[in-house]
Amino acid sequence: MTAFRFSGMAPDRLIVAPTDLRIADRHIAEEIYAGRFPLAGQVFDTFGASPFISDLPSEEFAERLHSFRWLRHLRAANHELAFANGRALVDEWISVHGRRMTGIGWRPDIIAERTIAWLSHSPIVLKGADHGFYRRFLRSLALQIRYLRHIAPTTIDGEVRLRVRIALAMATLAMPASPSTIRSAARNLDHEMDRQILPDGGHVSRNPQVILDLLADLLPLRQTYINLGQSLPKRLIPGIDRMFPALRFFRHSNGELALFNGATAVSADRLLCVLRYDESTGRTFRAAPHMHYHRLECSQTVVIADTGRPPPGVLSQRAHAGCLSFEMSSGRNRYVVNAGVPVAAASQFGALSRSTAAHSGLILNDTSSARQSQSHFLGPIIVGGIRSVTSQRIDSDEGAQGFSARHDGYLSRFGLIHEREIRLNAEGDRITGRDRLLRTGDKDPKAEDASLAIVRFHIHPKISVGQTSDGAILLTAADGEKWLFSSIDARPAIEESIFLADLTGPRKTRQITLSFTVGSCPEIQWQLIRRPE
Repeated sequence: MTAFRFSGMAPDRLIVAPTDLRIADRHIAEEIYAGRFPLAGQVFDTFGASPFISDLPSEEFAERLHSFRWLRHLRAANHELAFANGRALVDEWISVHGRRMTGIGWRPDIIAERTIAWLSHSPIVLKGADHGFYRRFLRSLALQIRYLRHIAPTTIDGEVRLRVRIALAMATLAMPASPSTIRSAARNLDHEMDRQILPDGGHVSRNPQVILDLLADLLPLRQTYINLGQSLPKRLIPGIDRMFPALRFFRHSNGELALFNGATAVSADRLLCVLRYDESTGRTFRAAPHMHYHRLECSQTVVIADTGRPPPGVLSQRAHAGCLSFEMSSGRNRYVVNAGVPVAAASQFGALSRSTAAHSGLILNDTSSARQSQSHFLGPIIVGGIRSVTSQRIDSDEGAQGFSARHDGYLSRFGLIHEREIRLNAEGDRITGRDRLLRTGDKDPKAEDASLAIVRFHIHPKISVGQTSDGAILLTAADGEKWLFSSIDARPAIEESIFLADLTGPRKTRQITLSFTVGSCPEIQWQLIRRPE
C-alpha cells in the first residue's frame, strides 16, 4: 500500500510534547552515535550505514528500531550532537520507509509506539531543524496518524488495540485537531478502557507487565489532557486508579514484578518510575477476582499464585500454561519463581517459556495443562486444556492466609483434576502446600493409574541450593536469609533449570522436584520454613 492514499493536509506546528516516563540512559546515546544500536538484547553495528537499509539481526530488534522508543536516550544525553543524530535517523526513516506502508515499521503496534515517541521527543528532534525537515516530519506524522486511524477498528484485540487508541488520543492533543476529532478519540479510548481494564485493575491478557507498560503511556496522556485544559475521557482516570493497586498486587517483597503469562524482568527502578504517580491508598489486595490471582502476604513474605484460566482467542497469544503456579519472595530475595520469558525474545525459548514445566507447579506425564495452536493462521493462541478453574480463600482469624484452587486441564486427557492448597502462617515464616490429583466427584485415582506427576519449584539464580543429610533442601540468599524445603511424602530432588527472565539474559539455575506415581500417591504435601539466622 502506498502513502498516496492517505496523503492530505499536514499541521504547521505541534502544540505540546507529552512526557516519556521510561528510564533513559545517556550512555546508550553514545553507542547510537557511534553506529551501534543496543536493542532487544543485541548490539548491532551499522559500520556507518543507515540501520534502516541494513539486514537487521532479528524481528524483535527491527520492532524496537522502528518504534523509536530509543529517542529518549538521545534526549537524556542533552547535547546538540545527540539531537542532530536523532533528527538524522528520523529523516532516514522517512526517506526509506515513509512512503510505502509495508513491513514491520507499518504494523499498528509499531506505528502507535513511533507516534508516541516522535510526539514525546519532538523538542529534541526539531531543535535546530531546517524548514525542510520540519515540514517532512510533520507530514510524515500526519500521514501515519491518518493511516493508524483507518486501521484502528480492525487492529488485533488486546494491548495493541488499546495502545493504538492511546496514540490517536495523544495525537489529537499534540497536533492541531478539531473539537469533534478530540472527542471522537476520547470516546474510542474510553471504549477500549472499558473492554480491557478489568474491575480489579488488571488487563484482560492477565499479563502483569501489560499493566506497567500501559500506565507508562496512560499517565503522560492524562497529564497532557490536564495541562491543555481538555475534558478527559471518562474512563481514563478511574481506569488508572484501578491499575495502580493491580500493579502493586504483583510486586514481590524486593520490589520486582512477578512472572506470569508473558511477563519478563522489570527493574525495580522502572516500576518506581510509574508507581511514584500512585495516589491510591490502602493495603495491597489479597485477591484479584477478575484477573484470577491470589496473594498471601504476612510479615515480609509474599506468595503470588495464578488461579485463572487462559484468556480467550487472540488475547491468549502470550498466555502461559501455568495455572496454579506460584512465586514466593521474602525480604530482599525472590526464592521460588517461574521461568518467565527472555527480556529479548528468543525463538528457541518461546514454547518452553509457556509450558507448564517452566512454572512452579504440577505437571502430569510431562504434558502441559494448556495446549498452544500450531496453526500459522490462528497464531500461538491457547486452543485446549483448561476449561474450568475454581478457587477460594482459606484465611484465618489469627492472621494466617491461604487459598485452595483446582483446574481441569488434565481431565480430558488423563481423567484427573489438579488441586493445590497453599497456606502462609501469620508470622510469615512457614509456607505449607498440598498438591492433589483426583477424579471427578472428588474420588481418588485408580490404584493402577501409572501417571507420573512432578511438582516443580524453580529457584531464583541468586539463591544457593543444597541438600541436607536428611533430604531437605536448604535455600540460602546472599544476605544470609535461609529457607528449608521439605516433604514427608517424597524425597526432594535438585535438578538443573533455566531462568529466562533475567535482565542479563537467560541464566542457569536449579529447581526442586517432587515426583510421585498418581495411583499409589494421589497427593503430596510440602513446606518451606524460614531458618533463624
